Amino acid sequence: MSRLQELRDLVDSFEKDFVKFYDKGNKSAGTRVRKQMNELKKKAQEIRKEVQDIKAQAKTEETSPAS
Repeated sequence: MSRLQELRDLVDSFEKDFVKFYDKGNKSAGTRVRKQMNELKKKAQEIRKEVQDIKAQAKTEETSPAS
């Protein structure tokens, strides 16, 4: 579950800038929010690829003949 915790920690680290932008209207915080959301997107893509690789590996192991 370390990947889940990584995502939680990443999202939690965004909180201050979200509050500054949405509640206080700080435009600089909005720029940081956009950057942070891009980081989240990259992390999500990384995890998606890892999941796909694990599934493909498991399928290969299922179909390969036993030695």
